[in-house]
Amino acid sequence: MKTAWDNLQIIREKNRPTVRDYIPMIFRDFIELHGDRLYGDDAAILGGIGMAGDMPVTVLAQVKGRDLKENQASNFAMPHPEGYRKALRLAHQAEKFHRPVICFIDTPGAFCGVGAEERGQGEAIARNMMEFMELKTPVISIVLGEGGSGGALALGVCDELAMLENAIYSVISPRGAASILWKDASREKEAANILRITASDLVEFGVAETVIPEPVGGAHNDPQLMGKRISEYILATIPKYTKIPIAKLLENRYYKFRKIGVFTEQKGVNPL
Repeated sequence: MKTAWDNLQIIREKNRPTVRDYIPMIFRDFIELHGDRLYGDDAAILGGIGMAGDMPVTVLAQVKGRDLKENQASNFAMPHPEGYRKALRLAHQAEKFHRPVICFIDTPGAFCGVGAEERGQGEAIARNMMEFMELKTPVISIVLGEGGSGGALALGVCDELAMLENAIYSVISPRGAASILWKDASREKEAANILRITASDLVEFGVAETVIPEPVGGAHNDPQLMGKRISEYILATIPKYTKIPIAKLLENRYYKFRKIGVFTEQKGVNPL
């Protein structure tokens, strides 16, 4: 049986498909749009418009690279605040034109450099979460690999969350958790296996709704098949939410997130 640590090794495989591989497989006539109209463009978040079947959609995605050059160009998939503001700008554009929003999550976390903090990283993430909660159009989010911390949550407020079979979704990276819990980052593997961060865990908790199966050994072993499965999921899911009246859609979205984190305490039990 695979562990969360096994999943981490699969999603960190350098040949694992990225969103730039998937977009041509899933969307027709995709046009990329740039900039937040406030500061600049952020290559860690890609945004644009394309056709999913016969329906125009807005695509928002965190961009990973396969090699050092690609990762440097996309800041290792760690967005700056202007990336989140670009995503929000395009989400509001989608709302105006009644286009569903498809978000692809794949980040170890938001960039925490001095410049990002000076430009309001925390505020940008918080505003995305607040305004996506009330976005008057369907939102579907798919975790392709890493869903790390607030950097992932900024694109994770949605009507339905799907995860690829080997993906993880976590409030903190296993290395970060080990550093905090035990002051020892070398216990990363141990932390990964107790954090409950796999796709099956997240469905069990009610955080995610769907697991998209991967080929044996991971998505990199058959990218075309993986693209087909993601496309089929999107085409089957969009109509389900476009038929719901907007007021009811927003109410359902609200209660989806209200129930996350509900727990009961049992005295005398140490969770660690």
